[in-house]
Order: sequence, then C-alpha cells, then structure tokens
Amino acid sequence: MPREHAVVALDVGTTKVCTLIGEIEADRALNIVGVGTAPSRGMRKGVVINIDEVASGITEAVDQCARLSGYRIDSAFVAVTGAHIQGLNTRGVVAVSSSASEIVESDVDRAMEAARVQAISQDREVLHVLPRGYTLDGQEGVRDPIGMSGHRLEAEIHIVTAGTTAIHNLVRAVRRAGIDIDDLVLQPLASSEAVLTAAERDVGVALVDIGGGTTDVAVFYEQGVCHTSTLPVGGFHVTNDLALGLRAPFALAEEVKIQYGSALPGEVAPDDVVDLKTYDNEEGEPVSRKLIADIIEARMQEIFTLIKREIDRAGFGRLLPAGVILTGGTAELKGIRNLGRDVLGMPVRVGQPSGIIGLTDTVSRPAYATSVGLLLWARGRESATISSVSSSAGTRWRPDTGRVTRWLKEFIP
Repeated sequence: MPREHAVVALDVGTTKVCTLIGEIEADRALNIVGVGTAPSRGMRKGVVINIDEVASGITEAVDQCARLSGYRIDSAFVAVTGAHIQGLNTRGVVAVSSSASEIVESDVDRAMEAARVQAISQDREVLHVLPRGYTLDGQEGVRDPIGMSGHRLEAEIHIVTAGTTAIHNLVRAVRRAGIDIDDLVLQPLASSEAVLTAAERDVGVALVDIGGGTTDVAVFYEQGVCHTSTLPVGGFHVTNDLALGLRAPFALAEEVKIQYGSALPGEVAPDDVVDLKTYDNEEGEPVSRKLIADIIEARMQEIFTLIKREIDRAGFGRLLPAGVILTGGTAELKGIRNLGRDVLGMPVRVGQPSGIIGLTDTVSRPAYATSVGLLLWARGRESATISSVSSSAGTRWRPDTGRVTRWLKEFIP
C-alpha cells in the first residue's frame, strides 16, 4: 500500500509515556509503524508537576518511536486527563432561518453556539463541544437534522472543559520536548475510538480507562457522550498499597502486581507463594500470593465503587445494557473483569484496540487503547492532508488551529 498520510499519538500518563506513529493507507486502513514508550516522571494524577522531567520522558518515547519508524516527528495528537477535567450537558434553541423551513448547516451551527454560550470561568478552557442529539419542533432523538423541515431547532451538547493551568503546563512540557500539538483530546474519548462498537454506543455503555494515576469515565448513549469525569485514583495506588503491605520497594511492588497480582483472591491457591526481597529480608522470603491478591482486591473494590457512584450520578445506574468497557494498563490485571462485574452489577469486558494493522502484537492491549484511539481520532477528523511527521505526505493539518494556536501564544513566551 502506498503511504498516504502519517499521524502521531502522544499519551503522557502518570507512569508511562507512549508514542505511536500510524500511516493512513489509501484504503483508510491504519498501519502502526512505530511505537515508543518511556517511564513517566514529573506527573501526578495526570497533571504536570515538573515540566523538565515530563519533557525528558516525552523526548525518550518520541526518539524511540522515530528510530523504529524512520520518521522524524514534528507534532502529535496529545491525550489529556486529570481531576481538573469537567463535563457539562447543556442545550440551545434557535429559530430556523431558511424561508423554506429546511434545516441547513448554519442552523445547526447556531444551535450549537447557543448551547455553548454560557459562563465559563477564566480559569477553564473548552476542550470539546460534543453533540448529543437534536430536537426539531418537539420531535426528540434527531441525530442529523440537516435537510429536514422544521421551524424550531434545539441542540443538546456535552461540553468538556479543563483547568487552564493544567493545560498550560502540559503544552509547555510537550513544546519543550520539541513537539508541536495537532490537537488535545480527552483520554476516554480517544480510548473509545479504539475499543467501542457503534452498537455499544447506541444502547448505552461506559468507557472506563484505569490508568496509573487517574480513572477516566465516559458514558455513551444513542451514539452521544452524556457524561465525562476523572477520578484521582488508579494503578499507582494499587502498587503503593502493595509496597506498604509487603514492605517492599515501589519498583518491586509494581513488578509483583504485573507478574503475580490478581483482583480475585478466591482464584489464588492458598499455598501459592513467591520469593520477594523485602525491606525486612533483603535475601528474600516467601510471600503468599493470596496476600498480594487481598491487597489488590481491597483497592480495586474501592475504585469500582467510585466508578459505580459516578455512573449513578450521571443517571445511568441501570441503563447501560452494554455495561462497562475497561481500558488502561490496570485493566490487564487478572480477575479484574469478574471483580468489576460483581461490584458494578452490570456486564464488564476488557477492551482491546481494534481496527489497526502493522505492529498489532505490541499495541493490541488495553494499555495502548488511548494511543491507538488518538490515531483513529485523527483519521476520523482529517480534512485535507494529515502529516504530523516529516515525510513527503504534505503539509501539517491542525484540526482546531485557532484553539491550539491561541494556547501556544498564551502559554509559550
């Protein structure tokens, strides 16, 4: 296949930085040709606390990805998360302007603008304005009103905003690593592109991305986004509990979680032990795997309880037939699906990125859902030519040039 376009994804998490390069082939297939990962330093709960350390991790991941793919990376689509994220549902009403009472694109634009015009505090920036649906002359459930007849158009939208300071520091860190920003995308929206089906979005589903320092929740119904939020807990807290409970170094606790951990103690044999070097015994001592699972289960039960509370707060406690789809590195824990189903009381599955070719053996895991989703997000929103790497594909495309340029002018001296 000829190389038509190339896009780059950058996911700066609390524990890991991931960079992907994908080529959009002539037949629209997304071919993953480069992967780079590096430990994330200078992040806490999805927020930058040390710009230089974050920039260093980005540089390491980008360089690794560039060497593998043969591209020189100039810019990327960047994921955003953190407790500063807020979602709000609102609506706007307009009279149809056409003399023939036929809905045209300008009518939809006016309805959307009427819905988003409200008091947004100066310390917040609008990340996304997402249409949920339309009502035409009292008829609800209209998905695309253009071309229909009517006199009164009402738009329902979901607005996602982020803290200006948090965005400011993320932009600075990415720019300090020498990378321009094509667009900023909310993490669970990106992940949803990689793991959700159209049928799940239609009947009702919650995408839950359990990362290192945060857990992102996005609820979809009738193809639209109805609720977004970020919880300040994640896999880091599970590892920290293990480090305290086992009296072991944090790095060892992380390794134990990945290799021997389970969210269901009942599935672990009582006499199954692993030999660990703890602070109590540097030469190594046997530790029960059931103890490890007990520690993990306690924290994961808390996280799932918070997730359930968030879904209930959105008004969808019993209204998600497709249940919950888990992504993020923590979603790879053994037994997490069954524990989630028990606590949430609804179907749960672990989402694997799909719709890609190329380095699928590496990225077809829940931990890469956001990065793959960023590439799919870019592909679905391309206008003319996309190129966020140096190649012969053409000039760089910026999906929201005004917004990104304004951020850069405000934040970068």
